[in-house]
Amino acid sequence: MPRSLCLLALVGTAFAAGPKELNIPLWEPGKVPLAKGTGPLDAPFLTVFLPPASKANGTSVIVAPGGGNIMLMYGSEGMEIAETFNDWGAAAFVLTYRLTPSYGEEARTMDGNRAIQLVRSRAKEWGLDPARIGFAGFSAGSSLGRAVAAAAKPGNPSAADPLDRVSSRPDYLVLVYGPGRGKPEEDLKSFPPVFLLAAAADRFAANGSAQLFLDLNKAGAVSELHIYQKGRHGFGAAHGSPEFSPWMASLKHFLEQGAFLPRGK
Repeated sequence: MPRSLCLLALVGTAFAAGPKELNIPLWEPGKVPLAKGTGPLDAPFLTVFLPPASKANGTSVIVAPGGGNIMLMYGSEGMEIAETFNDWGAAAFVLTYRLTPSYGEEARTMDGNRAIQLVRSRAKEWGLDPARIGFAGFSAGSSLGRAVAAAAKPGNPSAADPLDRVSSRPDYLVLVYGPGRGKPEEDLKSFPPVFLLAAAADRFAANGSAQLFLDLNKAGAVSELHIYQKGRHGFGAAHGSPEFSPWMASLKHFLEQGAFLPRGK
């Protein structure tokens, strides 16, 4: 069975599993906030992709696939992205977040922030830099990344839950076809560095990304915008695509410029 199809089948991995676990629940059983049940779709989790030890550089990313909040595109918007980050020496964690109709944005945002806290809390175990943890989202996952950045909080040293003692803020954002326009209540100047990407014909995503770039730039935040002249929504990793194949190389350059990845490796 392909790995992308195995993710839900392996959701039962124990919460306290060892360092070689594939899937890690975000909360212990029975402690998932806003849970409406106890089945696999009620238990958000991360799937671990670690780079070879010889390549590892301490960078990491949470990857949130798209799918309209009703499904998750684990292939080109999950596993392929994670494996490319591994090639760059970065660890990747594909996020299975809660979906419509059972769950709304509040639960999904909790899932995204919790994912960052989980990785940050275990950074030493995985050889990661706790100040180089990003969030990469596609379509609905991109909108989630935006919400996660806006809702992020510093750690509370006195919290009962160890994960709540660390920050839930991503150190960089990758928002691919779908973050939307800036919202009046958002403090954009506090956003981490943002990489924005869309195709021009995907007008809602492209125009929203362009406006968000203007808003971020006006606020003084670091951002970079790529809008391709041809193409569509949902291109994912786009390996071998005549329209989009350069985009992940551009992302790598962006991460190098921000010192999230070592240069020229």
